[in-house]
Amino acid sequence: MVKTQNTKNMLKQIISMSVSALLLAGCSNKSTTQAAKSEPDLNQMYMLVGTYTSGESKGIYVYKLDTVTGTSSYVSEIHVDNPSYLTLDPSEKYVYAVTEDEGETSAANAFSFDKKDGKLTFINKQLTGGGAPCYINIDQTGKHIVTANYLGGSITAFTVDDKGGLNPSPKVISFTGKGIDKDRQAQPHLHCVQFSPDYKYLFADDLGTDKIHKFDVNATGKEFLTTGSPESFSIKAGSGPRHLVFHPNGKYAYLITELSGDVVVFDYNSSNGDLAEKQTVKADSLDAKGSADIHISPDGKFVYASNRLKGDGIAIFSVNQNDGTLTKTGYQDTGIHPRNFALTPNGKLLLVANRDSDRIQVFKVDQQTGLLENTGFDIQLDMPVCIKFASMN
Repeated sequence: MVKTQNTKNMLKQIISMSVSALLLAGCSNKSTTQAAKSEPDLNQMYMLVGTYTSGESKGIYVYKLDTVTGTSSYVSEIHVDNPSYLTLDPSEKYVYAVTEDEGETSAANAFSFDKKDGKLTFINKQLTGGGAPCYINIDQTGKHIVTANYLGGSITAFTVDDKGGLNPSPKVISFTGKGIDKDRQAQPHLHCVQFSPDYKYLFADDLGTDKIHKFDVNATGKEFLTTGSPESFSIKAGSGPRHLVFHPNGKYAYLITELSGDVVVFDYNSSNGDLAEKQTVKADSLDAKGSADIHISPDGKFVYASNRLKGDGIAIFSVNQNDGTLTKTGYQDTGIHPRNFALTPNGKLLLVANRDSDRIQVFKVDQQTGLLENTGFDIQLDMPVCIKFASMN
């Protein structure tokens, strides 16, 4: 009888311990699951796409993108005329886009960005005072916006209010002159405004006069932009400077020229903002006069430059880590008119906005060679012309 009772007691203890273990395991699994849910998925990002709206597109489109596989899904859109270039503020709470047109309605637009549902909400817009703004950029404080106005021959500097909106009465800085190409350089054509890595200087590329204008930046002063010394750097006559990027180490800069189809390499002196030209390599070997965009991989090992009008595609260059010079290592054919492209922050994907093919192509980047492989995960969209990324948290 005693033995039987002891056996029963032991069984009760075993059952009790087993139940406790199961409960603990359940709690542990639940905690793990909750922790996993709270951890941000760094492979998932928002992708914002600007378009021309003369066809079927309505404005800016938001997608979710897996930056490892290259798959994507549509999230939302907001209507705005010709948002051909976009930028996000440092907090990624606000998005700014140009309205690129030739008339008096050319503008900069401000939107708030809700990452919970991936939706943009219009805040306000202000006129640029210069026709066809085709590039927009923001300083590190998030309080100053600058546009490059292609037909206006000017740049426009806005201040930002506490709610992310653009204040009225911006400063318009106009330029004069022309280049040797009578058809393409009859007047100044500002195509890019790029801050130096330390945000001490702003560089404005002028396709029409073959110059890169330099400005001193004072984010807290009365005058945000003042003329630099020297005022500009001259590029080879007839080259048509378009877009400028800096190496992640801050020592080198790379310029794509639209008309000559070159990539020009500069040493960058951060102490005085000077650009010293050191190398020129050919991106467009077909003399199409349509080179467009340039970007560098996040690890600084590769430079990519897009070409249009003939042999549409991406020229690929390896970067000499000792001096920043380039060696052409490959060429990737793309869809028609790759006006803009972008590398994901993890450097694993390169996405190309093909304006005239009405699609965004998604390429995997070989981390060792820099060469590209088409994933086949195309995004069909009418006239895409600008790609930007934002985190999902």
